[in-house]
Amino acid sequence: MKTIVEIHVLQNFAPSNLNRDDTGAPKDALFGGTRRARISSQCSKRAVRQFFGQQVAQGLLSNEDLAKRSKRLLDALTEILVQKGRDPEAAKEKATLALGAMELVVKDDGKTEYLLFLGQREVLGIADVVHEKWDALVAPEAPAAEGKKAGKAKKQAAQGIDPEIRKALDKVFNGGKALDVALFGRMLADMPEKNQNAACQIAHALSTHAVEREFDFYTAVDDLKPEDTAGADMMGTVEFNSACFYRYAVVDWEKLGQNLQDDTELAAKGLRAFLEGFVVAEPTGKQNTFAAHNPPEFVLVTVRRNTAPRNLANAFETAIRARDSLTRSSANALLGKARGLQAAYGGEAAAFVLDLTGAEIGDVAAPVASLAALLDAVMTEVQRG
Repeated sequence: MKTIVEIHVLQNFAPSNLNRDDTGAPKDALFGGTRRARISSQCSKRAVRQFFGQQVAQGLLSNEDLAKRSKRLLDALTEILVQKGRDPEAAKEKATLALGAMELVVKDDGKTEYLLFLGQREVLGIADVVHEKWDALVAPEAPAAEGKKAGKAKKQAAQGIDPEIRKALDKVFNGGKALDVALFGRMLADMPEKNQNAACQIAHALSTHAVEREFDFYTAVDDLKPEDTAGADMMGTVEFNSACFYRYAVVDWEKLGQNLQDDTELAAKGLRAFLEGFVVAEPTGKQNTFAAHNPPEFVLVTVRRNTAPRNLANAFETAIRARDSLTRSSANALLGKARGLQAAYGGEAAAFVLDLTGAEIGDVAAPVASLAALLDAVMTEVQRG
């Protein structure tokens, strides 16, 4: 039985510039024929991953439950090996050979060719293999011939390493039961067999209404200039907007468990952490300038079985034009779309809603009084099987 968990959030942000494009302007998109404010899915994922880090600091998650995205894997491996008592230079050399055995080339600056998204358990596992196979891990006798293509050179370098070491490294390179890798997936260009399909999909957040860009003209004055000198010493503009965003994500519960090597306890802990992070984590763009710390006022979570996901963005295909509360009008439109799709397509589902807007919930979802109660209800339903 396939179980998916969908979360729908309405969040009205005060004037802000939470997610910028290459010109520094707030990201936007055309939807339903009108210009909408937008926050990219990548930005939302980054905010959730930062929330996971806070969970580690609070002791709710372990550092080994997470992953790091970096080109500096060699530095991380060297540091672990030094902590195990190895000489720094020798550790760096052995770690380079180990990465070569996995066809991951380290460039002259000590970085890998591209960003690697590796679970902390994977990194520790690679370091353990290097430490245990220290004497056997030696450079191939015959270096790669000059003029060979990069791919062939990498394969030749890897094949020169003891096959038992390569097998051991391959075994630990398995996703590391890292929550963020399991949720968001990864792609490794040189090792497609180590790719991981994401258990979670996050949509770009869109405003429920049309928006226009606004400009803040600012000036700054030199505090130490003579008092009789007039005028500003710096001036410029910052673009911003204010929008009620519809945010949507869906998690495949079974896929999450598979990606975490059937560790159901970790999967449950990870799903709860993701749902909480999706609600409370905020993009950090320009927050020192705007301080747009506005928690969501409407959160709907649906646990759906054996049906396709339902992004409710089309509730706002016609831009909302509210005469009173924009968030409440958006919530009523969203509930209406959910009600209509359920009537048309059916399917087994249980829904729970945290509503601070006074929307007309009706029979769409069971109301709850707090975020903690919402998470408890969702996890009980998911684990019901």
